[in-house]
Amino acid sequence: MRSPVTATANDELKAELLEIALDAAHRAGAFLRDGRPDDLGVAATKSSAVDVVTEMDIASEKLITGLLADARPDDGVLGEEGADIKGSSGVQWVIDPIDGTVNYLYGLPSWAVSIAARKDGETLVGVVHAPMRAETYRAVLGGGAFVEDRPARVRPAPDLGLALVGTGFGYLADRRTRQAEVVGQLIAQVRDIRRGGSAAIDLCDVATGRLDAYYERGLNPWDYAAGDLIAREAGALTGGRPGEPLSPDLTVAAPPGLFETLQSRLDELGAWHD
Repeated sequence: MRSPVTATANDELKAELLEIALDAAHRAGAFLRDGRPDDLGVAATKSSAVDVVTEMDIASEKLITGLLADARPDDGVLGEEGADIKGSSGVQWVIDPIDGTVNYLYGLPSWAVSIAARKDGETLVGVVHAPMRAETYRAVLGGGAFVEDRPARVRPAPDLGLALVGTGFGYLADRRTRQAEVVGQLIAQVRDIRRGGSAAIDLCDVATGRLDAYYERGLNPWDYAAGDLIAREAGALTGGRPGEPLSPDLTVAAPPGLFETLQSRLDELGAWHD
């Protein structure tokens, strides 16, 4: 059992990290929403020609990392666009400056800023800010999940055949082909499939009951760190293959009762490999 002093210190740390994450996410979101150039172009590509980085991804990450450095200079940072600072405090920030970059590039509304804070490997705080939805999703470990100031809660688990399931696709052609094969087999066994283009938002949609479940192969920690905590604090179970944590191999999120069924079916379909 933790001592009262330890518990109080931990709660104070969570509150501090949440305040910083909310401020950074809102500032980056406003910058991205209001500063998007009409002629926005691709600044670089990553795994393939369709896995793009825009100039705004890079600028957003610079903005966020600067705010974090000012607030907590001893923390580590892991960011999608290259930030990798080890830090000495035991706290690590995991950030995606634009989750849903292709949506942002094309002017589609489903994109978000995702910021999580970990302490000694455990996620304590998660914030996903979706400016075009005018919604911010947040969670603190052990403190529940919220969308704006309203509690977030998963839907009661339906049977698999009545589940609305979100997913996503990778950027490499071979992986996308394999993922399409899995979807092709799964779609007849569920209510329907949705593909939104932002893993962070998809996980928050599970948390708020807008999706019954979500799965995807090929995510990185910055894609799911904040959304995973938000989904779990809203009552979802998350993981990868049966008995394994969520990982780049496979991420699954759903309420208890549906999670186990979907996870097992995805394992049978080989959704965890190309």
